[in-house]
Parts: sequence; C-alpha cells; structure tokens
Amino acid sequence: MSQLHVRAEPGSLAPDVLLPGDPDRATLIAENLLDSPLLYNEHRHLLGYTGGYRGLAVSVQSTGMGCPSLAIVVEEVVRLGAKRLVRIGTCGAISPDVAPGDLVVATASVANEGTTRQYLGGDGYAPAADFALTTALHAAAIRTGRRTHTGLIRTDDAFYAVTPEHVPDMAARGVLAVEMEASALFTLAALRGVQAGCILVASNNIGDDRLLEAEALRAGVLDMVTAALEALRELSEV
Repeated sequence: MSQLHVRAEPGSLAPDVLLPGDPDRATLIAENLLDSPLLYNEHRHLLGYTGGYRGLAVSVQSTGMGCPSLAIVVEEVVRLGAKRLVRIGTCGAISPDVAPGDLVVATASVANEGTTRQYLGGDGYAPAADFALTTALHAAAIRTGRRTHTGLIRTDDAFYAVTPEHVPDMAARGVLAVEMEASALFTLAALRGVQAGCILVASNNIGDDRLLEAEALRAGVLDMVTAALEALRELSEV
C-alpha cells in the first residue's frame, strides 16, 4: 500500500535511493543525471523520481529539512523497498582543511539532535555509516577530481544555533562539517537493517556568511551526486 507521506505505489522505488533534502535538488538530479525519470510522489512537495543510471535503477527522494522530516521519509521508503540509502546535501565546514566546494564523506555523525534520542529512549549511541558504502563513496568522490575529506561530521537540529564560537571545540574533536540529517539516517538504517551513507558538498565555512556562488554550488552538487551514483552502481555489481 502507499505510505502516508511518500505516496508511491509498491514497485515505484528502486532499492538504491538518493536522499536530498531539497525537492528542487531532486528534480535537478532527475533531469540531469537519470535516464527516463518518472515522478512517483509529489505529496507535501516531497518529490520522488525513479530513473536509470548506467543500467542501474535509482530513486531520488527528497526528505525536507531536519531529522524529524528525514525520519518519516526513511521509514516510508524502507517500507517501499529501499535497501541502500545515500544522503546527498550541503554542509557548513568546521575543519580549517575543508573549503567551500570540497566534498565530505561521512563515516559517522555526532547526534546533536532529538530524533535519535526519541527512537533510542535517550540511550547513548554512535550513529555510523555503512563501511562498504562509505568506502565506495570515498573512492568515487576522489575520482571527481574535487578535494575530498572523509571522517566525522555533526548533525544539528537548529540551523542558526551554531556560531563561530563553537567551531574551535568541534574542530578539535575531529568534526569536519555540520549538517542536519545524517545521524538520524545512520540510526534508522541500523534499526531497520538497511545500508546508509552520506556525501556532502561544503557550501561555506561556519562563521563566514559568504556562500558558494549558485553556479559553483550547482557544479559541486552534480559532482557529489555523480560520485554517489557511481558508488551505488559499483556496489550493485559486487
């Protein structure tokens, strides 16, 4: 049966699913990187498409912003048959080594958000990405020619709560970048028995209001998504 929010018919989604937060980004991916994309959901503007990439069936399902919205979408796409999920999005750079336009592949995420605490009853947990998927994402990201960083990120609930004063402590703990969905994705993947990974493009340095210009960000997004698609294709052949 169709789900409450992702109103797709059974069989509409591929086992491999990309998860952008932005619905417009889902459309950008479908129109520029997938063969014969079909729109299977537009309820609540959670746009979802299924198409092909070099012989692999792939779905692109937008999640909205933040862990609560992502958790709803992940629960529903897993019920619809998703087996391998990759978050694709933007992040604010924390490490001084990460520059706008660089790619960041997450190995794990500090869960500075409430969704995983509710799922786990407040128990401590370390939300980590699937190792094989992370390895494939790292290798594919390197091949794009963009500077790539692989390691720990942090997931926050409040976009405007992080200030420049927080950056030194986070950087000292090995945090590469901050975003808003990955820790919930990694936790739910473990609970539901599916694989999950995350690849991001840095849009700015935290504390610097200057963002990548629109065309530079678009190019970074397309490289990031290409890396994710290549990683999924390679894993499907193993």
